[in-house]
Amino acid sequence: MNLVLLLSPILIPVVGALVLMLLDAFQKEEGGLAMPTALIHFTAAAMALALWKHGLPADVSALHGYLTIDKVSLFLDATIALGGAIASLLAGGYLAEHKLDRGEYYPLITFSTAGAMMLVSASDVLMLFLGLETMSLGVYAMTGFRRGSPRSAEAAMKYFLLGSFAAALLLFGSALLYVLTGHTDYAGIASALHDAAAQTAADATAAAQQTTRARVGIFAMLLVLVSMAFKVGAVPFHMWTPDAYEGAPTSSMAYMSVVVKAAAFGAFARIMLAIFGDANSAGAAAGWPAALAWIAVATMTVGNLIALAQTSVKRMLAYSSIAHAGYLLLGLVAAPREEGGTTAYAAMLFYLLSYTVSNLGAVGALILAGRRGAESVSHDDLAGYARRHPAAGFALTLFLLSLTGIPPTVGFFSKFYVVRSALDAGFTTLAIIAMINSAISAYYYLGVLVKMYMRDPAPGAPLASPMRSGYVTAALIVSAFFVVWMGVMPERWLDLAREAVSPAAANAAAPTADNAGGSAPAAQH
Repeated sequence: MNLVLLLSPILIPVVGALVLMLLDAFQKEEGGLAMPTALIHFTAAAMALALWKHGLPADVSALHGYLTIDKVSLFLDATIALGGAIASLLAGGYLAEHKLDRGEYYPLITFSTAGAMMLVSASDVLMLFLGLETMSLGVYAMTGFRRGSPRSAEAAMKYFLLGSFAAALLLFGSALLYVLTGHTDYAGIASALHDAAAQTAADATAAAQQTTRARVGIFAMLLVLVSMAFKVGAVPFHMWTPDAYEGAPTSSMAYMSVVVKAAAFGAFARIMLAIFGDANSAGAAAGWPAALAWIAVATMTVGNLIALAQTSVKRMLAYSSIAHAGYLLLGLVAAPREEGGTTAYAAMLFYLLSYTVSNLGAVGALILAGRRGAESVSHDDLAGYARRHPAAGFALTLFLLSLTGIPPTVGFFSKFYVVRSALDAGFTTLAIIAMINSAISAYYYLGVLVKMYMRDPAPGAPLASPMRSGYVTAALIVSAFFVVWMGVMPERWLDLAREAVSPAAANAAAPTADNAGGSAPAAQH
């Protein structure tokens, strides 16, 4: 029972998805599953928070080595479940309005959420791959859910092919690590790599024999880094993002932009810090943080500069999502340089939560602005929108201000914390580049507001008009509540993130079973 309780945040979406499939099979009409799907996600988030508050069960040896259910994973589980719940509500309004409401959408989103939770809890490369593919397969199908649209089919095919390529790189890197160490669990791999390095340093005659081994280990690390950089949408592995976001139904784009990003960053941080967090691999001069710093610069700059030229709001949000991945990388780059890496890691977790509610709100407000046959996707579609519909225009304004980083919204504090963590870690130039890029992003975010408040629609142009949907309205209210609450009390939420990554939390790492090879205990951070 302790094991079931420990895995309940993952099991709730799995069981819920099966129930949704039965409901879909027996219901007489399509639709009506958005609210049950949202309730399943809210229940999973509540269970994650309950485990956090009341402590994790002590006897959790049955899955030791495969999963690590700690406060980091519980924080990310709650973030993922909250994102899935809001995205489900947005889907309930969007799909029904545009005559796309088919029952299979909701089990897909729920299974993908379960995969995302497995991904952030994985402490074994086999479970990492299982969680990654469980999440990704559902998202591929959701991308191509608009069956009659060639653009949607093209987006799904591109995403599937490039995603499969990235998964192959991950498998190849994992196989090399297994060949080198004989382990698939993170702790076993890290221990074997460290022991091999220590043996080489102690025995000069063995140095030549270890040269090839060291090179293979570096190559494996690069393969894993590239595969995870693809999943977070970092430059130059971002090619799938704009096409997938633009071609997918807007409700699918909302889910992809936050849940996939949160899960990928959670897994990325855990695997790099747990396996490659030693002084050699994470060295300031030649380790992976130096390489990742260049990727962060390219991601922020390319994402923002290309977003400036977009006339489609959906495509602009896709490129801004790439830029936000660059800001998030600051926390991961800075973490190995800190004592314990708690501040930078916590800043990254806080940013993931703030981006989840801010971006879902922005995409939800865009969904609200488009009725069937007049979906608002371009800047021109929104001309004069806020003057004609003040409440709907204010909703989009609030979330765009948060994405820009305007106080007192939560977006300002999330950027402030990651930039400060980069400064504290000694990455001054990187922090300055991040602030410049944030200023650049203000131009295209505020450009939408200029269109809504200060421009008139062209003669004969279609006028954006809000749809009537209780689901979308509820999603926007929830998102706005968190954007304002977290903006007014940011330290409280950052303290929760610090508690999650604090090594002092005795119950912060409850690993879950010996794998067949007798793995070492699961890594904890």
